Amino acid sequence: MIEKLKILMIDDHPMIIEGYQNTLLFTKKENQELEIDIANNCDEAIMYMDQAVEKNSPYNVLFVDISIPPSKDGIMSSGEDLAEYARKVLPKAKIIILTMFNESFRIHNIIKTIDPEGFLIKSDLTSSELASAFQAVINNPPFYSGTVNNHIRKSIVSDIVIDDKNRKILHLLSQGVKTKNLASHLDISLSAVEKRKRQLRDIFDVQDGQDETLLNEARKKGFV
Repeated sequence: MIEKLKILMIDDHPMIIEGYQNTLLFTKKENQELEIDIANNCDEAIMYMDQAVEKNSPYNVLFVDISIPPSKDGIMSSGEDLAEYARKVLPKAKIIILTMFNESFRIHNIIKTIDPEGFLIKSDLTSSELASAFQAVINNPPFYSGTVNNHIRKSIVSDIVIDDKNRKILHLLSQGVKTKNLASHLDISLSAVEKRKRQLRDIFDVQDGQDETLLNEARKKGFV
């Protein structure tokens, strides 16, 4: 019996996407028929997901790179936002996260906010692991790469999750948006923005109150 699988790959590097495609097509099971769409940024990914919902032709699997160009309206700023959106509009889709970030801080944040069926670290990804992850996610999820499993096994001293608005504050600050203008972007008051910035400074242990120091610490942890 033919198993038709509809896949959306979200990554802004064409050569990487081509490698993923070739690996899946070369290693798929004989009874599997793959239909693969490609999105290079947040806007394209949203378009494909919305079209799939409208046509009642949902995706079975999404490959989502965390570092992806933001949407033009600024609402979607990363692959994490896309994965959370996919959870709402495509609840049955299996999500495989791919990222260069390999710190416990970031890995646990992604697991807690998205709970992906697959989680792969690009720096230690091989063709065979990608193929194994794909089949495992379809048949018996989850599949986490060795690096992710190692981090999970370690006890995490700081179990911090950066929520959506705080992540957007970091993103907007990194884009050069001034604090006084953040409120209009986030639909909250300026005092609420200041309170959230204080929370972020506490989370990242920033003592001098400078935005640049905050951004530098957030970059080290992979949040910007």
